[in-house]
Amino acid sequence: MSNASSILRVCNLVTGFDTDAGRMIAVDGVSFEVPQGKTLGIVGESGCGKSVTAFSITRLLPQPHGKILGGSITFGGKDLVTLPHEEMRKLRGKDISMIFQEPMTALNPVQTIGKQLAEAILLHDEKCKPSEVLARSIDMMKKVRIPAPEQRLNEYPHQLSGGMRQRAMIAMALINSPKLLIADEPTTALDVTVQAQILALIADLQKEMGMSVVLITHDLGVIAEVCDEVVVMYAGRIVERARVHELFANARHAYTRGLLDSIPKLDSRPKTKLKAIPGNVPSIADFKPGCRFAERSGKEHTAEQLNTRPAFIEISANHWVENCPSCVA
Repeated sequence: MSNASSILRVCNLVTGFDTDAGRMIAVDGVSFEVPQGKTLGIVGESGCGKSVTAFSITRLLPQPHGKILGGSITFGGKDLVTLPHEEMRKLRGKDISMIFQEPMTALNPVQTIGKQLAEAILLHDEKCKPSEVLARSIDMMKKVRIPAPEQRLNEYPHQLSGGMRQRAMIAMALINSPKLLIADEPTTALDVTVQAQILALIADLQKEMGMSVVLITHDLGVIAEVCDEVVVMYAGRIVERARVHELFANARHAYTRGLLDSIPKLDSRPKTKLKAIPGNVPSIADFKPGCRFAERSGKEHTAEQLNTRPAFIEISANHWVENCPSCVA
């Protein structure tokens, strides 16, 4: 499981929130690695813990309620869980960057794009001259293919289209040449052609800069296109992890197969009803100790399977699965 060339290692991560109803565990013993220069996809429905995992890595959990309760997150030989806040602040935005889910809320509405890019540069390089800040900003805007960058720098987020705002977010995330980029649903709410352009852009910049990418999405089509390895999350746990081709060709967990079956097929008869996984992801308060997919799997589960956490085992080379006998084929 361990790879010497991995830039990020998440080991047995447990993240919880203190609520009025007590402590809720949102991410429950998650482990994965991101190899140097590669793309890891994290996939699952809303409420599976994907974004909480990302916010744990960047230490951006809502305070004071969100807490990392266990495990380690190793980046560049440092454990981010125990890293002092000041050191974490230096890493964040420089070595580790994040593209947030909704650019309209992530960008400051009362500052120009140029001002926000300049702030991202100066936060990590205070001695940077104004002329150099401008040159770097224009260069990055060109890289993310924003037309007329000199003009756009003086515009506010609301003056840009959704696709342009997303490009501005990518420019901001990459302005300091990070080693790791975490992209949380970077193509949500964009039309399909813009979505394809944004994904191609991230892939091109990744090759150019040699950075590693963690791509969080609920869209398996996106995963198939851009990822090297994929982690499937369900109800705060990883249920399957494999190289992307292996996962699509040989999915073993019932949840992964359900996700794959729900993708529309080109050879299916017109107007056929799309397959769907029945029910919804349980809320954190209803997470079970055993197999969490039991209720939606349509398979009989024993009392032991419902009450004992399934072991996470390697069933073939680099293919791991949460081994609940009723859910694993």
